[in-house]
Amino acid sequence: MCGIVAYIGKKQAYPIILKGLKRLEYRGYDSAGIALLDAENSINLYKRQGKVSNLEEFAADKDLFGHLGIGHTRWATHGAPNDVNAHPHMSMDGSIALIHNGIIENYDSLKKELIKQGYIFQSETDTEVLVHLTDHISKKENVWFGEALRLALSHVVGAYAIVAMSKDYPKRIVAARKSSPLVIGVGTEGDFFLASDATPIVEYTKKVVYLDDEEIAIIDLDEGLKLYNIADQEKTPFFQELEMELEALEKGGYEHFMIKEIHEQPRSIHDCFRGRLNAEEGWVSLGGVRDYEQKMIQANRLIIVACGTSWHAGLVGEYLIEDLARINVEVEYASEFRYRNPIINENDVVIAISQSGETADTMAALELAKSKGATILGICNVVGSSISRITDAGSYTHAGPEIGVASTKAFTAQVTVLTLMALSLAKKKGTISETKFRTLLAELEAIPEKVKTVLETSDHIEKIAAEYKDASNALYLGRGSSFPVALEGALKLKEISYIHAEGYPAAEMKHGPIALIDEEMPVFVIATQGTSYEKVVSNIQEVKARKGKIIAVVTEGDVSVKEMADHVIEIPECDEQLVPLLATIPFQLLSYHIAVMRGCNVDQPRNLAKSVTVE
Repeated sequence: MCGIVAYIGKKQAYPIILKGLKRLEYRGYDSAGIALLDAENSINLYKRQGKVSNLEEFAADKDLFGHLGIGHTRWATHGAPNDVNAHPHMSMDGSIALIHNGIIENYDSLKKELIKQGYIFQSETDTEVLVHLTDHISKKENVWFGEALRLALSHVVGAYAIVAMSKDYPKRIVAARKSSPLVIGVGTEGDFFLASDATPIVEYTKKVVYLDDEEIAIIDLDEGLKLYNIADQEKTPFFQELEMELEALEKGGYEHFMIKEIHEQPRSIHDCFRGRLNAEEGWVSLGGVRDYEQKMIQANRLIIVACGTSWHAGLVGEYLIEDLARINVEVEYASEFRYRNPIINENDVVIAISQSGETADTMAALELAKSKGATILGICNVVGSSISRITDAGSYTHAGPEIGVASTKAFTAQVTVLTLMALSLAKKKGTISETKFRTLLAELEAIPEKVKTVLETSDHIEKIAAEYKDASNALYLGRGSSFPVALEGALKLKEISYIHAEGYPAAEMKHGPIALIDEEMPVFVIATQGTSYEKVVSNIQEVKARKGKIIAVVTEGDVSVKEMADHVIEIPECDEQLVPLLATIPFQLLSYHIAVMRGCNVDQPRNLAKSVTVE
């Protein structure tokens, strides 16, 4: 969950690494550090608790010369966020510096053995074990530090993305990965850029290599890039071209990335279905999974695995696929899936949903499903990500980079892909009429313009937010496919404003949560026109009878709910199958405005990181 940046070449490394750390700060912002190799081949280390700006201020008056350097922004796992626990970590003699993303599960036993060998630990981190173990093996076996790191990793249990440097090898840098992402950019001047993802690299090169599990990269300014597996067998690098554009990584005049990404949803939803459907001609095609659709239709069940916001998208997908295609779907928390010894076989299809394509729990769930012979598919946003490489097939969401930690456009893009999947499966299985099929295609094509209409209500939503910004608790209610929207709305409020909120099926309110309702409790309800409308209206009346405050998302022109609710937010009329794509937008805006009013760090909420690459 930490961010890694490194550079080796002819340029000054510090400004490249610092800019890269700022771009990766959404991956972790507890502390940051940089190690640079100076002209005398000494490693200079600069580390500070807090954000990258703290590090920048600390290093401003230092000698920052160096053509080789490694940098890190941390999301703490082992050890509190402070200067000492910040990366990089150094060997005792100062000859090796190392940065690490992941968790070393057996660090304690390794640490105890190294202490017996005379090693003194400065930090509480698991990472410091790696640098001391590498140093120990290098001295004991009389091998260079890259070989020592390879041997050290054979003793390690856990996940890692590692970049290491040594003062004894001023033209060389070593990297390795297992279950945590790492990408190498090949510059045009014989230089190399390394990072946790492509965001720090795209400014300098589009030519990249994504490391696979248990691969080790040795980068030498004279010999270039060489890849090896953990068994020291050389591999051929596979070069790819980045599709990302630099402009997508900037705020573009918005105050925060989150509000920028909320407003990008008309484009991101359109980009998601562009080339995949044509309402006029009456077809839909998800090329990435086309060859597996018959397998999905004949499967015992489809199992969707995901975490957080992606899990909520999966729940919407469950409603859509079961309703339209009449295929049995189960949605599982990836973090719990493999620990309950699930029954999986070759007749199951497991679909993983992840914005980053690197979520550790989701990857672990896929690996378990693969070992049982199931077909595994992926829905993710990042080209070249681990999930896209491990799965049999899948679909990219094409939402573009999402920098805000609280996911917004990724959710609606995932729901769009799942909608396309449900429609395609229903068409092939014959469970949808031609009229209904074409109607939904036309409705989906119209969604981006309708999202624009919802975004125009931002000022109205901001006024509502002002009334409830000091609330201690909130309840979100929805029925059918709007229930996951209620869950997602509650999650957004919790994530960025730190207000406790819970999402429930509206009918479940009477089975416990109704006890919480009083005149101080805001209750957010999705009350759009559809099969459950009258029942939701009844739920609203139950809340009002207990003096609760109702904020309702309603279909444009609604009269009944407007008479009962304290506030209404209108969304354009659409088929109830597609309501989640519209109803989630007001909750995103509401959470954003409340968080800003409360003085919260919207893009980097406390204790969270964007890409959860540890279990």
